Amino acid sequence: LSSLKKFDEIKKANQAAVKKLVEDQLSSSSEDDDEDAEVKQGKILDKTFTIYTSQTDGDASELERTRQYMNEAFQSGAMTCLICIASVKRNQAVWSCCGCFCIFHLVCIQKWAKDSLFLVSSPLTDDDFGKKDYPWPCPKCRFEYKRSETPSRYYCYCGKVENPAVDPWLVPHSCGQICEREFKPSCGHKCLLLCHPGPCPPCPKMVTTSCHCKKAKPVPRRCSAKEWSCRLPCGRTLLCGQHACENSCHAGDCQPCPRVSKQRCICGRQTAERLCASPQWQCDQVCGKRLPCGNHTCEQVCHAGPCGDCPRSGKRSCPCGKTKFTLPCTEDVPTCGDSCDKVLECGIHKCSQRCHRGPCEICRQEVEKQCRCGKHTKRMPCHKPYLCETKCTKIRDCQKHQCRRKCCSGNCPPCDQVCGRTLGCRNHKCPSGCHRGSCNPCPETVDVKCNCGKTVIKVPCGRERTIRPPKCKQLCSRPPTCHHSTQEKHYCHFGRCPPCRQPCQKTLTCGHLCPVSCHDEALVKQTGLHQSAGPWEQPSEPAFIQTALPCPPCEVPIPVECLGQHEVSPLPCHSANPYSCKRFCGRLLDCQNHTCMKECHHVTKLNSSGDGKKAGPECSQCEEECTKPRPSGCPHRCVLPCHPGDCPSCHQMLKIKCHCKLSVLYVECLKLTCADVKEKELLISCKNQCPKELPCGHRCKEICHSGSCPLNCSQKVKLRCLCKRLKKEVPCSKLQEGQVSLECDALCKEMKRKAYEIKEAEAKAALEEEKRRQQAELEAFENRLKGRRKNKRRKDEAEVEQSSWQKYKNLIMLPVFGVAVVMV
Repeated sequence: LSSLKKFDEIKKANQAAVKKLVEDQLSSSSEDDDEDAEVKQGKILDKTFTIYTSQTDGDASELERTRQYMNEAFQSGAMTCLICIASVKRNQAVWSCCGCFCIFHLVCIQKWAKDSLFLVSSPLTDDDFGKKDYPWPCPKCRFEYKRSETPSRYYCYCGKVENPAVDPWLVPHSCGQICEREFKPSCGHKCLLLCHPGPCPPCPKMVTTSCHCKKAKPVPRRCSAKEWSCRLPCGRTLLCGQHACENSCHAGDCQPCPRVSKQRCICGRQTAERLCASPQWQCDQVCGKRLPCGNHTCEQVCHAGPCGDCPRSGKRSCPCGKTKFTLPCTEDVPTCGDSCDKVLECGIHKCSQRCHRGPCEICRQEVEKQCRCGKHTKRMPCHKPYLCETKCTKIRDCQKHQCRRKCCSGNCPPCDQVCGRTLGCRNHKCPSGCHRGSCNPCPETVDVKCNCGKTVIKVPCGRERTIRPPKCKQLCSRPPTCHHSTQEKHYCHFGRCPPCRQPCQKTLTCGHLCPVSCHDEALVKQTGLHQSAGPWEQPSEPAFIQTALPCPPCEVPIPVECLGQHEVSPLPCHSANPYSCKRFCGRLLDCQNHTCMKECHHVTKLNSSGDGKKAGPECSQCEEECTKPRPSGCPHRCVLPCHPGDCPSCHQMLKIKCHCKLSVLYVECLKLTCADVKEKELLISCKNQCPKELPCGHRCKEICHSGSCPLNCSQKVKLRCLCKRLKKEVPCSKLQEGQVSLECDALCKEMKRKAYEIKEAEAKAALEEEKRRQQAELEAFENRLKGRRKNKRRKDEAEVEQSSWQKYKNLIMLPVFGVAVVMV
């Protein structure tokens, strides 16, 4: 059962691993960025833009923004959900904003919308809840959506297909059909691309349209650029009514007339040079004309039309407005003498003064005033506001900070502090005011560049640490690191350039050029740097270093004749030297009987010798054995081959071992045979120290000799007393013979005695301590045993003890019975 259970666990683990592997291969965050993936990506983009480019005759200049979105959809990890700051994979449900076209996980945007609606509606009362459809914003562009527009299903980019299938030959999350979304701004045409992320490109349709001024003939143009200018003068009459527009054909209304002319003011008293576009202007002079009353003049500044009636004519009221008077314009209206009764600035009390000119005074009545927060009252003048010093303790709408405003009316203002929390990007802090819930995603974008900086992709802030740099199609511009003037063409990259594979072409010492690949930066394996501690340690990976290798030997074939001039063979240039062909020399020796039996060798030609086949000084001599008798005692033959005259003395070296059998000596035969016994002893000695070991264990000190070693060892050894305190050095021979001994002195004996006494005292103290401990245990045991006996005795006495009647009944009853018997 246990084995079956283990098998099931392993089976489930393998299935989970396979499932994860399949998901990783289908995800857009795959790291397979090889050349095949790039070719696939190019084919997909070309297929997507086919219909658009066919309408524009191959012009794809208007597709840059859409191409950028599609490249981000293909690139590994470029599509990022700004809510969870994670990569968007191919097989995950997504939602795209119609304002900024940013892509989010469907689950993330649903949670975002739910949280946004909750935060907006949470401050509402129960009566207001549900009466208004509050919107929720896009996390990036803040475009507002209604509650009913909260995404609940996964659609492709164009919105035609629900839950689009994953297809490696389509843009991720695309249905593969034609987009057919309306262009913005609307022109009546629809998008011709395949279902794609991002905004639709400009309309590529061709329409016939005229210029802005309608003077030129209609021409066919792209619908997205149908507004055009013929560059001719506009000619339309300007607002001044005198001049025509001199600008080139333009859209919209003409600009104001730029010319300057002399124009009179409204009243006609002054003339000035002003722009033709603004003929109406006022001077700063008062009109001053006599009014119809004949007593006053017009006080208006430069105006058009009649001055009007005198403002002091007709019925006029007193200052309080209760009494009306009909007086000439030359007389002022008198006060009526009644109370003013105008409502003062407080809006509660009325002016108590008599009818007067000018504004009323401030309200000075004392009233019971309540502060704004309603916690305190005070009697004070009506015109003064009353604010107490109590600080509001209510929590503001951020649900974090108190209001802390003096005498707050209860309608606390929004929190004025900055949120300051670190955003999900970990680079910036939230700049918004203090708020509830999660902070908005970081709106910043970061440029991720290639090594040369010419290829750039924009990624959300916080993703620059995990995103892979873009692949650049520019050639690497780094200078070559080898001896070549230029390096092989390859694309921009990070790290070191690849090894140079151009021919070396260095001039070798022989004059030829090196034909092998460049070896200035060859990888060489280092060995022996790390010694393993034991067989349990795992072997480490071999280390490689980059170093320049010397050029290999030249391999150009060169014809070379052998030393003995027997043949000519082609040899590599590096070894093109005279060589031996391994044949016998074959030249006639000086003995005129034999030829040279050496291997092919160099022969020096003598000037006097005209024969090229005659032996030279390098050839061997005749090596036939000499048959002449040798001197007595010489074991060797004559060393001279085939020579005239007597044989020379034997000077050959004998190879013999020394007395100690460790060294090999070479002694001239003549010396050894002619020497006596003492001289032979010296000749056979190697002059080194004898390696033999004496019985005492030390090495023999004598020079290499024959026979057995002497027994008198002179090596110094240390001799100690019995207590190991005293020591001295003595010759080893005397110690072996027992002639020397070292006895303990009085101090040693005293120290030994004291150590013995201390040991005896410690043993005695330990024995006494053991006796005391045993005595204490015995007393404790007897005490416990005595207590048990006493308790048992008390119990027995309690059972046997009799009452007083039982004790004395016999003494009482016997006399009674005796008296009774006597009476009977």
